[in-house]
Amino acid sequence: MDEPDTREKRERLNRPRVLAAAVALVDREGLAALTMRRLATDLGVEPMAIYRYTPSKEALLDGLVEAFFTEVNERLRATADPRGGPSGPDPAASGDSCGVPAWRAELRRIARAFAASVHAHRELLPVVATRPLAVPVARRPAPALELTEHILAVLARAGFDDATALTVYRAFVAWNLGCLLVDKRQVVDDPQEPDFLLRLGLHRLPAAEYPRLRALVPQLAEYDDEQELIAGLDSLLSGMPEPPLDSFYDGSAR
Repeated sequence: MDEPDTREKRERLNRPRVLAAAVALVDREGLAALTMRRLATDLGVEPMAIYRYTPSKEALLDGLVEAFFTEVNERLRATADPRGGPSGPDPAASGDSCGVPAWRAELRRIARAFAASVHAHRELLPVVATRPLAVPVARRPAPALELTEHILAVLARAGFDDATALTVYRAFVAWNLGCLLVDKRQVVDDPQEPDFLLRLGLHRLPAAEYPRLRALVPQLAEYDDEQELIAGLDSLLSGMPEPPLDSFYDGSAR
């Protein structure tokens, strides 16, 4: 028979708790540490107890994506403007003082929410970037579909035709993922080394062979990724055709 505390822990299990534990494990120790047995140990139950909520390792990976996009959507709801448009400290986000169209301001807000969740869960980004490619659209986690629907609705309300909306959507997603995948930590050779240049391992790069790389790696290690994310997004979107009518604030926005 089960011990009473084991039964109690199993009875308290639910999908959000299992996924939260999986995310916490990956945050602490990386994706390689995530196994059904290790997750069960962290939850204090037998491995079979969690198969009810994630029946396989593949389903657990989908669950990580689900948990990530749930957090992004929660961030968006927490900063939503009562009119259904963007809000926040950035004066350009209102779409008036700096002349930024409301649809672009809303994409900025989405990019910031996405980046904030990435910063909170760096180890999840490779899964978030690649796992959806292995799953048909109709089978992707509902929170991911919810965010995609919101982005497409923003572009539709702005007046883009379907083909242009999809072009903008693909460019937006590609830029956000690509920019955030350039992780500053990848240039650190020895995190414990106090000397900055030695920490980056620049002594391993012959100056005659890699002059530009040696010159720019220190800047890559210190760049403001959110600033570059938004600046690059603005540059990208400014090259897109403007819709005939920006009707974002029609009361139907998220």
